[in-house]
Amino acid sequence: MLTNALLIAGGYLLGSVACAVVVCRVLGVPDPRADGSGNPGATNVLRLHGRLAAALTLGGDILKGVIPVLLARLLEAPHWAVAATGVAAFAGHLFPVYFGFRGGKGVATLAGVLLGLNWLLGATFVGTWLVTAALFRYSSLSALTAATLTPVYAWLLLPDRIFVFALTAIAAMLIWRHRSNIRSLIDGTEEKITLDSRSVSG
Repeated sequence: MLTNALLIAGGYLLGSVACAVVVCRVLGVPDPRADGSGNPGATNVLRLHGRLAAALTLGGDILKGVIPVLLARLLEAPHWAVAATGVAAFAGHLFPVYFGFRGGKGVATLAGVLLGLNWLLGATFVGTWLVTAALFRYSSLSALTAATLTPVYAWLLLPDRIFVFALTAIAAMLIWRHRSNIRSLIDGTEEKITLDSRSVSG
């Protein structure tokens, strides 16, 4: 039980590392929470500081989802603990303890969690995002569509229904974090993906 508790706590603490903030500090550019959408994620970093900063942010956000889940699997933790570790890493990104609980929207970290659980599940999530983005050119809509379908993919690809419940909870949190984007989509004011800013939301 102690190992499981440490995995879950470690998942949250690693998820709490706001890669956008760290990357921007290392590169000597302004904190992304202070400009643009105010979201510490790859999309806002791309719009404010360019592709290198965005790529580093995206990679970091994915890894902090992959690493704790993969570690839990390698240690042969029970399925409930693996699922809880993924939820904790995702929650850490949304509510980071190191940064005043002001986090991103979780798309890249969710992709990392899914890749840690099952590479095909992660690839399906990313594929859904890309297809939706190509059709509609909205990053937020792509994220919402991919997240909404994730529990269905998990039902088909993962061995235990506990993962379906965990990923349903994650999808619900992601949708809640995108509530301002949902309003903008309904109002027709959401910003579209352009040729110079293809990215995932937060």
